[in-house]
Amino acid sequence: MNPLAHDSAVRSRLTGLAGLARSARLTLCAVAATALLSACLSSPLSQERGTSRSTVIAQLGQPLSAAPLPDGGERLVYTTLPSGREAYHVDLASDGRVVRTEQVLTFKHLSAIEPGRWTAADVRAFFGTPMLVDSVASFDGTVWTYRFMEDINLRRLAHVHIDPAGIVRKVMFTDEPLPGDDRLS
Repeated sequence: MNPLAHDSAVRSRLTGLAGLARSARLTLCAVAATALLSACLSSPLSQERGTSRSTVIAQLGQPLSAAPLPDGGERLVYTTLPSGREAYHVDLASDGRVVRTEQVLTFKHLSAIEPGRWTAADVRAFFGTPMLVDSVASFDGTVWTYRFMEDINLRRLAHVHIDPAGIVRKVMFTDEPLPGDDRLS
């Protein structure tokens, strides 16, 4: 075979493969962009005022919980726990339409828990299921741990101490240890 013809055939095949690789990259980028857009559209925070309850549930799925609000409306709670760091309220008016959305797993909201007044049911209804339910030797009861982000990138933990009667007795905050942190040993 003529070496020049062979080189030309190889170049032609390589050009074809490069085109396929470029096409695959473009397809992968399109799939990733679609997934990202879809995740944004299905975020509780993306629910606009006036959106119907049925549309919210069609986009987000069934909420972790639903509770009546004092004005006759309803609060839907969505959460990324146990592995995530967000809990969302989607508040509906009495006509079943969105009036407000908020990410509530924040220092502001967690520090507003009132020991002696809040119950385990109040905490679960407001924040959702904790990341961890544990006990410690120095407290007679359980400790519910919630992960959250403070500021932009400070990973924190909120430890809600609940006595055997189901009453919150204390809330403590710690930094979340990072992998390789000596505190994990």
